[in-house]
Amino acid sequence: MNTGRDAGLQPERTRLAWRRTLLTLTVVTALAVRLASAGGPTGALIAGVTVLVWGALLVLCWPRGTGTGPARTGGRTLPLVAVGTVALALLGVLLVLRGLC
Repeated sequence: MNTGRDAGLQPERTRLAWRRTLLTLTVVTALAVRLASAGGPTGALIAGVTVLVWGALLVLCWPRGTGTGPARTGGRTLPLVAVGTVALALLGVLLVLRGLC
């Protein structure tokens, strides 16, 4: 009896996880741009930085999410995505603080 893992499903699960990550990043970016667009020059700056971070994360995640090849970052994709996610979270905090002041 073979009790080993089915290696055929693992790549599919990984691709689906990266696609969910891309979808989540896109929704967060769209919401941040929507909130920031009403904030004058500061809001425009925050929206611009948010779109730049999203674009960088899209370039990192796309090969993993579509299965078109290995990541081009030599195994550093996950830490870079984590840094980008933290950057988006900090931009969100700036939006909230800017709205409260």
